[in-house]
Amino acid sequence: MMQQYLRIKAEHPHQLLFYRMGDFYELFYNDAKRAAQLLDISLTARGKSDGHPIPMAGVPYHAAEGYIAKLVRQGESVVICEQVGDPATSKGPVDRQVARIVTPGTLTDEAFLEAKTDSLLVAIYVLQQRYGLAQLDLSSGRFSLLELVSENELLAEIERLQPAEILFDDNNLLASLLKQRKGLHSQPPWYFESEAAERLLCQQFNVANLEGFGCTHLTAAIAAAGCLLQYARDTQRSNLPHIRRLQVEDRSEALQMDAATRRNLELDTNLNGGRENTLASVLDRTQTAMGSRLLKRWLHRPLRDLTRLELRQDAIRWLLEDYRHETLACSLKPIGDCERILSRVALRSARPRDLERLRDALNALPGIQQGLKPTDSVRIESLSEEIAEFPDLANLLQRAIIDSPPVVIRDGGVIANGYDAELDELRGLSENAGEYLLELEQRERQRTGISTLKVGYNRVHGYYIELSRSQSDTVPGDYIRRQTLKNAERFITPELKTFEDKALSAKGRALAREKQLYDALLETLADQLAPLQMSASALAELDLLCCLAERAESLNYVRPQLTQDILIDIQGGRHPVVEEVNDTPFVANDLHLDNEQHMLIITGPNMGGKSTYMRQTALITLMAQMGSYVPATIARIGLTDRIFTRMGSSDDLAGGRSTFMVEMHETANILHNATPRSLVLMDEVGRGTSTFDGLSLAWSCAEHLATEIKAMVLFATHYFELTTLPERIQGIRNVHLTAIEHHDSIVFMHEVREGAANQSYGLQVAQLAGVPSEVIHRAREKLVQLEQDTRPVPKHNETPKQTGPVQPDMFASPQPSAAEIKLKSLCPDEMTPKQALEALYQLQALQQAK
Repeated sequence: MMQQYLRIKAEHPHQLLFYRMGDFYELFYNDAKRAAQLLDISLTARGKSDGHPIPMAGVPYHAAEGYIAKLVRQGESVVICEQVGDPATSKGPVDRQVARIVTPGTLTDEAFLEAKTDSLLVAIYVLQQRYGLAQLDLSSGRFSLLELVSENELLAEIERLQPAEILFDDNNLLASLLKQRKGLHSQPPWYFESEAAERLLCQQFNVANLEGFGCTHLTAAIAAAGCLLQYARDTQRSNLPHIRRLQVEDRSEALQMDAATRRNLELDTNLNGGRENTLASVLDRTQTAMGSRLLKRWLHRPLRDLTRLELRQDAIRWLLEDYRHETLACSLKPIGDCERILSRVALRSARPRDLERLRDALNALPGIQQGLKPTDSVRIESLSEEIAEFPDLANLLQRAIIDSPPVVIRDGGVIANGYDAELDELRGLSENAGEYLLELEQRERQRTGISTLKVGYNRVHGYYIELSRSQSDTVPGDYIRRQTLKNAERFITPELKTFEDKALSAKGRALAREKQLYDALLETLADQLAPLQMSASALAELDLLCCLAERAESLNYVRPQLTQDILIDIQGGRHPVVEEVNDTPFVANDLHLDNEQHMLIITGPNMGGKSTYMRQTALITLMAQMGSYVPATIARIGLTDRIFTRMGSSDDLAGGRSTFMVEMHETANILHNATPRSLVLMDEVGRGTSTFDGLSLAWSCAEHLATEIKAMVLFATHYFELTTLPERIQGIRNVHLTAIEHHDSIVFMHEVREGAANQSYGLQVAQLAGVPSEVIHRAREKLVQLEQDTRPVPKHNETPKQTGPVQPDMFASPQPSAAEIKLKSLCPDEMTPKQALEALYQLQALQQAK
């Protein structure tokens, strides 16, 4: 048995092997030690190897899912090895085979997956300075690819997708670039061979070539897709019939955001890594898990296609009329997670309760169709056409599956009575055994005259007639002794033996028949997989549109007017998350940016609302470009190509970058990649270094954005010197957040007004935070002293000048002193001793003067 184990383990050296032995999955050697530590289970030993006990740990097969899920969540991959031979007929060890491999990116079982989060497998391949990226959601069958031209673009896509597992060529340098990501797995170079990848993809989609998918020119991406598909096939031991389509993504079709921007805007993960108080948490009122996942995909990939966005807006408008979204939301509740259920059907791993939920979903479809008609929304009409009705399948599942079936098919009891005559007959033989035994017991008591005679059943010895030892000598001649106990004897008769053979075989045959019928159900459903998947996808979008309509009504959102102009015009704008989590009424504010006025210099106190004002602008823009209504009174949004943020402070200790270096990297990315159609949020640029360096950097960055790039910029700062920029550069305007000082305290009004703030109220905020009073008092004294040192305001194209001592620059080359200049001018060969002595005195005097 251990030879068989070691042979299978040699094929999977880096994965945990769950080796089926009877009612347990066992692990041996280092796998056992590792699993015992990760799962907190007992580590034992069994047998010996080279005289040393073999470490062993195991988990019950019926509870294995929970243990496997725990391992996968910790980034482990698990190989499931099942017994395929019959122990009764096997000579030597029972035959075993690897049934499947569970890795973080290839999960399909409900127990392993987060219902509202995509679990993605990604493959990356670099070819001739192009980055090919393929992504697969095995639990739903979504498969797509794209090519990127830089490391920054690649990192931005990885941040968007948040893959559970990443495959890459072990011959390139991607490992160092992605070293901080979880789930990295290198693959042999031949997995990325382009021609082999293309053949594999053509085979998967049953096409002669990939021209129909529009990706023949994406060589690096095709190589990545081929590796990904081969890896998924290997782990699932299946041809993956539910993967029927390859989608090509184009970054230019979507609004782009880098990793810092996604983090700062807290789209579906807050700055602490949690899910609460995010834009997704406010918007998500979907009825299905697949609708919730689609919402997050829309949030992370807003569109730049005006036509598609207006179709979504029209759909929401139609759903709001007569409160249609409420009726449809009720109809969508029974739908469940059809996408993932259908994937398990395709992989033949669907469980009885999956089929029960699918049956409920199919029964709900006629009601949903009725709620979609008539409509004047083009998108709603398209969804209605994509959502087919399946009366035959619904009727089949209604007849076949009982209500509230058991979790697994293994022990039977899933197929309903009346569905199959053969199964009913076999069940009857088994279930009627009790009545037959009672009748037999009464007959035998009368025949033998022994009132204490009992008929019973034992799993080891089968059916029997039991008598006490004192009565065993008076039994009829057809009684055959079966077992002798201390105080009793057990017998069997020819009649009872015949019934035993029939009853026991009937139970096994009934289980086998039920499994056969269940497999046939899966095959029937798999034949209709394509239209079922299309319907599931359309149901997810309908669910999300109903959710956005409900949010628009409940939260008083309006339909934004979308345009191709460079424009962001918001009246009465509100932050969607802050408005929801705060008990006090939110103070709405206006904003206008366009070609003529493309930068706002924002000043005001800390805690005054500058960051909220900036973020709400980005979130309103993002929501508009995902097709949603927005929190405002009126909104006109020009389609934006990118959103950049330079906000907050954080270091990168693992990467060896200080807070200021992180800030400068983000600033450099903005200055290199922003365009006039970009929305840029910059908060306190330059604060991580000295005052004069920081002011100079902030000044030059604002100037470059305003004059060279002309992006739409919100520039928050405490450097009041920057408030003179509007006097020198066209397109810049000053605004400030208001606050009222009362005695030594401060009240924040959160209202945006024209002009620059007159002070920053830093000491008042420090006092509110609980800084000791003596420290505040000393700070006031120092402030008065510092304010006496006035500095001239810089002119256009001139960095701010300073008074007082000059700050040394550690990177500048030192200027030569007067003594050094004098020394270099001397020619010792042409000097007399007296001249040399005089020169020496002069050098000494120059040095002393310094």
